[in-house]
Amino acid sequence: MKLNRESIKNKEAWKGYKLPKYDLEMISANTKERPNWIHFGAGNIFRAFQANVLNNLLNEGKTDVGLIVAEGYDYEIIDAAYQKQDNLGIHVKLNGEGSIDKTVIGSVLESLKLDSANKKDFDRLKEIFRKPSLQMASFTITEKGYSLVNGKGEIVPEIAEDLKEGPQKVSSYLGKVAALLYERYKAGELPIAMVSMDNCSHNGDKLKSAMITIASRWVQNGVADAGFEAYVDNPDKVTFPWSMIDKITPRPDDKVKEILINDGLEDMDPVITSKSTYVAPFVNAEEAEYLVIEDAFPNGHPPIDLGGVIFTQREIVDKVEKMKVCTCLNPLHTTLAVFGCLLSYTKISDEMKDPDLKRLVERVGYVEGLPVVVDPGIINPKEFIDTVVNVRIPNPFMPDTPQRIACDTSQKLAIRFGETIKAYVKSPDLDVKSLKGIPLVLAGWCRYLMGIDDQGNKFELSPDPMLDKVCPIVADIKLGDKVDIHKVLQPLLSDESIFGVNLYECGLGELVESYFSELISGTGAVRATIKKYV
Repeated sequence: MKLNRESIKNKEAWKGYKLPKYDLEMISANTKERPNWIHFGAGNIFRAFQANVLNNLLNEGKTDVGLIVAEGYDYEIIDAAYQKQDNLGIHVKLNGEGSIDKTVIGSVLESLKLDSANKKDFDRLKEIFRKPSLQMASFTITEKGYSLVNGKGEIVPEIAEDLKEGPQKVSSYLGKVAALLYERYKAGELPIAMVSMDNCSHNGDKLKSAMITIASRWVQNGVADAGFEAYVDNPDKVTFPWSMIDKITPRPDDKVKEILINDGLEDMDPVITSKSTYVAPFVNAEEAEYLVIEDAFPNGHPPIDLGGVIFTQREIVDKVEKMKVCTCLNPLHTTLAVFGCLLSYTKISDEMKDPDLKRLVERVGYVEGLPVVVDPGIINPKEFIDTVVNVRIPNPFMPDTPQRIACDTSQKLAIRFGETIKAYVKSPDLDVKSLKGIPLVLAGWCRYLMGIDDQGNKFELSPDPMLDKVCPIVADIKLGDKVDIHKVLQPLLSDESIFGVNLYECGLGELVESYFSELISGTGAVRATIKKYV
């Protein structure tokens, strides 16, 4: 059977799948006439999270308007993963105990290409932005999607051209978004919330900065009305709420594909687009999900709060993010990434079956992290870690790897561990020298930089912009060498740009050195050191 609107009418053929309970034709008509939510970024996280939340609300009769999705980076996604299946998708929830739930997602009623050269789609997008009913435009376009400059700090050529030409002739992603916002301004300065849902700190500010910069330059260059910049910068008209999102959504998995094919479904093969995006008519994701949004919506918002999304103050969003990134999730992931590579693991979930690594993770999270956790009040930090340690990371269906998570570790250590170290230093009730797990992870990362696993075999380091700087520090060390550890590591461990602190000044440098000396003492030393101290 094929995934389309006609096929799902045969409920008998779709046994084992949760089908839409709502009238797709009626919801489609409502969405076309009075859209209230458009999302930019048609990738896996959108279908697994935002579209699924709204699908549940439609099934429960808590809304009668669906979603519109637009893709501005990889147009092939719209053809391959949406329109070919009448915009339907299959959400496969991978439960921690090993079961799966299969749901046909019908909440996406329209899919469009954010392509100014595609007159039909771009005109429709303009029409949507002129609708008074539109409440929210949300985004999952990755952190770098909000940048107007390249890695050298130079304005991207496409952006430079858009700044000069104005909203009538745009080609960059952000230029096209700004042009749509300009349509809303011309339609009577209609209110809207522009909501970044990307997994980056203070994401709303990144989107706002880009929109304000473009609007300002257009006004300066005389290619947009003088009031446009003031409109974008007026929180009574346009807002850019902060949000925190957390849900693991790997690329479409072959094992999941086989399950669907065995159910009788056709055309389930993932497609690798010309831009190397992995998409499929289905998406597989973990069961846990969190979305916390600053409640700043000048035109109201769809009732997604009834579907588990939390609306709160900006300060609380910030606290939730700090809880996750500095204590309850990201440090645990990095711990497993570093030692997973050294101990030759290829799946994060398998590492949680290793009693030594499980004890280390629990020490980093519960024993060392929780005493200084930023408690947001709306999510219990201990319960969050409980879910991470007992359900999320051990999930056998989640094909995440330590090698992927080890990417860019030098950019993560300051936040994931440095903030906890700083909190211990500042606390009158805690002793920074009581930390054992975190210094062991930092020593483990130094050992990881050697590119030699615990059995003495070479492995490839994951991509990291600092490798050229940090790898030479340990390049000449061989397992079993007797070396002046302080002389070798001092330049690295005193680098605040990497660790967020000078490890010697806060009293941990010598401990990290001591751990490192044991980690390089020979083959099997990584395992032995973890056992000894954890």
